[in-house]
Amino acid sequence: MRATTGEIDSVVARAQFMRESLGKSQAITDSMIAILGSFDNRLSTLETAIRPTQVRTHAFRKAHENIDSILKAAESVLTQFEVSRQVENKVLEGPKNDFGGFLTAVDQLHTNVEYLTMNRSFKASDGALNHARELLAKGMTRLEEEFRVLLTQHSKPVDPARLIEALPTPGKNPDTPLTVDAAGSEEVKLLTNAPHNDKDSNPPVIPVLIPPRILPQLKEMAQRLVAAGHHQQCLKIYRDVRAPTLEQSLRKLGVEKLSKEDLQKMQWEALEGKITNWIQYMRIAVKLLFAGEQKLCDEIWSQLDPYREKCFADVTDTSVHMLLSFGEAIAKSKKSPEKLFVLLDMYETLHDLQPEIENVFSGEPATGMREAAAGLIKRLAQTAKDTFGDFEDAVEKDATKTPVLDGTVHPLTSYVINYVKFLFDYQSTLSQLFGDGELAEKSHLAAATMRIMSVLQTNLDGKSKLYKDPALTQLFLMNNIHYMVKSVRRSEAKDMLGDDWVQRQRRIVQQHATGYRRAAWTKVLSYITSSGSMSSSSGVGSGDSGGISKTQIKERFKNFTLTFEDLCQRQSQWTIPDNELREAVRLQIEEVLLPAYRSFLKRYSSAIENGKIPNKYVKYTAEDLERMIGELFEGKSRSEQRRY
Repeated sequence: MRATTGEIDSVVARAQFMRESLGKSQAITDSMIAILGSFDNRLSTLETAIRPTQVRTHAFRKAHENIDSILKAAESVLTQFEVSRQVENKVLEGPKNDFGGFLTAVDQLHTNVEYLTMNRSFKASDGALNHARELLAKGMTRLEEEFRVLLTQHSKPVDPARLIEALPTPGKNPDTPLTVDAAGSEEVKLLTNAPHNDKDSNPPVIPVLIPPRILPQLKEMAQRLVAAGHHQQCLKIYRDVRAPTLEQSLRKLGVEKLSKEDLQKMQWEALEGKITNWIQYMRIAVKLLFAGEQKLCDEIWSQLDPYREKCFADVTDTSVHMLLSFGEAIAKSKKSPEKLFVLLDMYETLHDLQPEIENVFSGEPATGMREAAAGLIKRLAQTAKDTFGDFEDAVEKDATKTPVLDGTVHPLTSYVINYVKFLFDYQSTLSQLFGDGELAEKSHLAAATMRIMSVLQTNLDGKSKLYKDPALTQLFLMNNIHYMVKSVRRSEAKDMLGDDWVQRQRRIVQQHATGYRRAAWTKVLSYITSSGSMSSSSGVGSGDSGGISKTQIKERFKNFTLTFEDLCQRQSQWTIPDNELREAVRLQIEEVLLPAYRSFLKRYSSAIENGKIPNKYVKYTAEDLERMIGELFEGKSRSEQRRY
């Protein structure tokens, strides 16, 4: 469709209008740019004209500000100098008369020093700072003196009675001596303390080392001294006062500083007593004295770490090593069987105390003391193990050549049996030393006990050969094996060794009893029996005289009487210490001898009694023999024996 002429003219008219409008806008823009450019030139000229005036104004304002700042600083210095002047007299007087006022003055002076140190803009401020520092140093000197005086005045050794009273009571009293009856022989003292592994039945009562009312003052002093950089002097004062006081408490208790050489010169009884005391001292020291020192340090040196931990380590170091050195000397001393139980007691004590030692001496400065205690525990354990191993060898090699004259229980037997029985009081300790559990513990103890019993019997067999009388040899072995069996049956060793072992040993006892009867009584029986057999009381003969002449009958009665009297005289000196065994042996003799004697009397006494000299050949009745047998094995001396 073609556009009309009118429409084309309309478009052209609009285009022409737009061209004219754009031309006008460009003219206006050019005009504005010209005007603005004129203003910019005028402003630059104006700025250049007023710049000197602005610079002078800024300089005046800056100078004014500097003057104000200087005046304020000078005023501050004067104020701080005035503070120093105001507290000077109070600081120089010291804390004795007005403790609170002195501390306030020191605090103000300390703040003064800090402020002046941070604001050193005038030479005058240096003078004020030096004056404040000198004054503060004098104040710290007064405070150190008062700290020493107050600490010394109230630091006294603890009364030993108080410590013993405050010590937790164990289940068993370690001071109670243990003795064991060696079945009628002289009393044998077992060289050991009471078994340990007993836990405290009540908590410890930590002693008050310094009155509570004094502690806040000491704490305030320590804080000021540390804040002023006098921590080394303060620590030294504390150590110099508290360390000797702690040592005095231990010495009053009875603690001695003994060397290995000192211990080697001591008799065992004296040394054992010192070991028993040492065990008590260790418990008192760890639970009461060291714990008390730790508590005191915590209260005075609160929030002053690491000085608190170092302070405690410095105070206790000498005392700890004085105690541990005794244990070290014992652990390194010559081993002997009787030391085993005290070694185990010492080991148990330290092992039980170890958690408390780790807790009390937990700080880094006390590392050496923790390690020293742990090292001693290891050495005691190793020495105890070595001593236990040496005991078996000692039993086997015991070369005592002097027999017990009465055939009773040998001291070695009673010692070894008591030794073995007391081993079972240390089962938990031995399990720590030799095994990892209950099964390992019992296995080790059972094997060790069996070996010890075996070497003991071997040794006893050798000792029995020292007797010239075969009957006494058998009596000696019977007594000793019976003592072993009876002791084992009444102890925990029975569960370890078993019923089979007990039954075997009982049969051995019976064999020795039979051997004794045959060796001792066969000859005397031969005079009143046809065969002299211990097992028969018959066979004397079938006729009135059984083919024996009166002379032979008289000779038999005479020899029987003499032999029987000799047996009674000798065997009254022999000993069967166990009542039941003694009665059993007497009864067995009576059961064999008395029926044979009654039969012999009945058959032959009338043949030799003619009434002229009654009882010339028949000296004893059967009842007399029974009475005399009933007096055997009492261990009587010759002066105590009856005249037959």
